Amino acid sequence: MHYPPLRRKALIALLPSLGLSPLALAEPATTFQLLEPVVVTGTYAPNPSFDLPYSIDTVDRQQIADGQLGVNLSEALNRVPGLVVQNRQNYAQDLQISSRGYGARSAFGIRGIKLFSDGIPASTPDGQGQAASLNLDVADRIEVLRGPASAIYGSNAGGVIQMFSRDGSGPPKVGAETTFGSDGFNKNHLYSEGGSEKAGFLVDASRMDTDGYRDHSAARRDQTFAKVHVKPDEDSRLALTFSTLEQNGTEDPLGQTWDAYKHDPRSVATRAEEYNTRKSIHHQQVGMNYERYFGDATLQFNLYAGKRSVIQYLSIPKGTAPNNRGGGVVDFDREFHGGTLRWIQPISAAPGNLTLTFGADYDRSRDNRRGYQNFSGDTLGVKGELRRDEKDTATSLDPYVQAHWELDRWTVDAGLRHSSMEMEVDDHYLANGDASGSKTYQRTTPTLSVMYAFTPDLHGYVSAGKAFETPTQAEMAYAPGALEGFNFGLEPATSTQYELGLKWRPDERTRINAAVFEIRTKDEIVVAASTDGRTSYRNAGKTLRRGFELGVQREISAQWQANLTYTLLDATYDEAFSQGTTTIDKGNQLPGVPRSSLFGELVWKPRDGISMGLEGQYRSQVYVEDTNDQHAAPSYAVFNWRTRFEQHVGPWTFHQLVRLDNLLDRQYVGSVIVGDGNGRYYEAAPGRSWYAGAGLEYQF
Repeated sequence: MHYPPLRRKALIALLPSLGLSPLALAEPATTFQLLEPVVVTGTYAPNPSFDLPYSIDTVDRQQIADGQLGVNLSEALNRVPGLVVQNRQNYAQDLQISSRGYGARSAFGIRGIKLFSDGIPASTPDGQGQAASLNLDVADRIEVLRGPASAIYGSNAGGVIQMFSRDGSGPPKVGAETTFGSDGFNKNHLYSEGGSEKAGFLVDASRMDTDGYRDHSAARRDQTFAKVHVKPDEDSRLALTFSTLEQNGTEDPLGQTWDAYKHDPRSVATRAEEYNTRKSIHHQQVGMNYERYFGDATLQFNLYAGKRSVIQYLSIPKGTAPNNRGGGVVDFDREFHGGTLRWIQPISAAPGNLTLTFGADYDRSRDNRRGYQNFSGDTLGVKGELRRDEKDTATSLDPYVQAHWELDRWTVDAGLRHSSMEMEVDDHYLANGDASGSKTYQRTTPTLSVMYAFTPDLHGYVSAGKAFETPTQAEMAYAPGALEGFNFGLEPATSTQYELGLKWRPDERTRINAAVFEIRTKDEIVVAASTDGRTSYRNAGKTLRRGFELGVQREISAQWQANLTYTLLDATYDEAFSQGTTTIDKGNQLPGVPRSSLFGELVWKPRDGISMGLEGQYRSQVYVEDTNDQHAAPSYAVFNWRTRFEQHVGPWTFHQLVRLDNLLDRQYVGSVIVGDGNGRYYEAAPGRSWYAGAGLEYQF
C-alpha cells in the first residue's frame, strides 16, 4: 500500500500524526478481513504498519476495553511481542515493563522505554516514566515500536509506547459504570463526550480502590481527563488536553524473600509495617497539539506543562548510614514543561514518494527534592529531621531529521538525531559537604531501515541503528560506597542494534510478523550495591541480547478470532566484571528478563453484543540478580477468562462484565525486584480472582 503525495495528504488530514483524530484505515473489507492498522509512531505521518520496515504493533480500542478493567497497561500490552509487562501488585511502584530487555532492571516506574500520550512525553528527560499516567479509559489505541528504529526518539528509547486518546464524536452522550472484584477491588467511572466534524469534547473521571492481594498493599487512584478538539478551517486542527492522577497513602508491601513467598504469598516484610511504607502522588498536566497543512507539507506543534508531587516513606532502618545521610523519606515537587516543532515535507521532484521530516524536541524537568529521616524519636514511619535538600534539573534538546522514501518495491526509512541531556544538581544541604555539580550526556544516533516487497502480501526488511541510555536521576542519586552526593561518574550505556524481519499476509484474514534481532551494549548500567534500602549503580562491561519475535493474528470466522505472540530472548553479559568483591561471569543471564514469553488469545463473538475471550500466558524462569546464584523466579502458565454483554434500548446502552483471572489458581511470582540488597526479590501474583461490573450510557 504505497500512497502518492496527494493521497498521503488526505490520510494526514484523517489521521494527524499527533494523534488528534486516530482512525483505522484499510482497503474495502470483506466480512472476515483483518483491518490494516495505520500508525504514526516512527514516521510521524500516517502509514499502514504493514508497509513500515521495522517492528511496530497496535493495540486497538476494542482490545483495550473488551472485558478488561481499564486499570493497568498489562491488560493491553501482553499481546505485543518483545514486551514483558509485569504487574507488581504494588501501586506504589507502578508496573514493570521491558522491551527486548530494556527497562528490566527498573526498581520502580518505567525506564529505558519512551512513553507518550497524544505525542506528549510521559517520560522525564532522564528517561524515567510512569505507566499510571496513561489513562486506559480514554485510549483509542496504543502503538508500540521496538528495535533500531526506536532510536529516532532519542536517549532512553529502547522501545516506544505511545497512547492516543479518542476524540469526542457523534451526538452528546453520558455514561457510568462500576466494577467490583477480589481483594476489595472497586472502580467507578463517569464520562461524557460528543462532537462533529468541526469540534468535539471528552470528559472522563474514575476512582479505583483496592485492598491489594498482599498485606499492606491497599491503594486508591483517582484519574481525570478532559479533551477539546476543534478544526478552525480545512487545513488546521487544535486539541487541548488536561489530566490528573492522585494517589494518597498508597501502601508499599516491599518485596519478599523466597522463604516468605513460599510460606505465605500474601506476606509483607516486617519493616514495611514497622515504618508504614507508603507513597502519595499528585500529578497534573496540560497539553496542546496543533497541526496545519501548507499544500502538501504539514506543520506539527505541541506544548505541555505540569506538576508532580511525591512523598514516599521508605523502610531504611533507624541509625543506619543511608538514613542519616539521605533520609528515609523522599519528598519532591517537580515542575516540567516542553514542546515539539516538526515540519513534514513531501519532495515531489524525487522519484517515487519521498517525505522529509525536520524537528526538534525540548523537555525540562526540575525537582525541589528533600530527604528526611523516617522517624522522630522512637516513632517510626513519620517525617523526621531534614537530611537532604537540593534542586535537580534535567534538560534535553534534540534536533532530528528523518526520511521516508517509497520507490517501487523498496521502502527506506533513515533518521539522524542529536540528543543532549544535562543533569544539574544544586545542593542546599551543606552539613555533609556540597554535592552540587552537573553533567551533560550527548550522542548522535543514526537509524536505517530498508524494506523490499517480494509480493503485495510479503515484505522483508532489515533495520540497524545506534542508541544510548543515560542514567536516570534516581540511578545517579547515590554514589557507591560511603561517598556523599551524586554519582556523576556514571556513564551512558551505548548500543548497536540490528533487526531482520518478515511481514506476511497469507490471506485476507491472517497477518504474521516475525523478526530476529541482536543488541550489543557497552557500559550497561547495573546495580553496584543495594544495602539498607539505598541502591547505587555502576557501569558494567558488555552485554549481548539476541532474540526472535513472532506475532500472528487470525480472523477464523465471523465469530472467532485468535492472537498469538511469542518472544525468545537470550540476554547475557558478554564480558566479566566486578561487583564489589564478587565477579560476574561472562555468560550470566541478565536479571529480570525471561528467556521465553508466550501469549495466546481466543475470542468468540456468537452474535452482536456478546464477546467472550480466553487468554493464556507463559513465562520462563527469571533470574533476580547478576550472579544468577539466588533462587530464580520459576516459570509459570496462567489462564484468564472474560465475557462482556451489551444491549441497546432506544437511546440507552447497557453493558455487563464478568472476568476470572488465574483460572487454575496457580501460585507464582508475578514480578521481581532486580538486585534487592535485602534479598527481597520476589513479588507474588494473586491466585484465582473474580471481577464483575455493569454500566449504562445515554445518547442525547
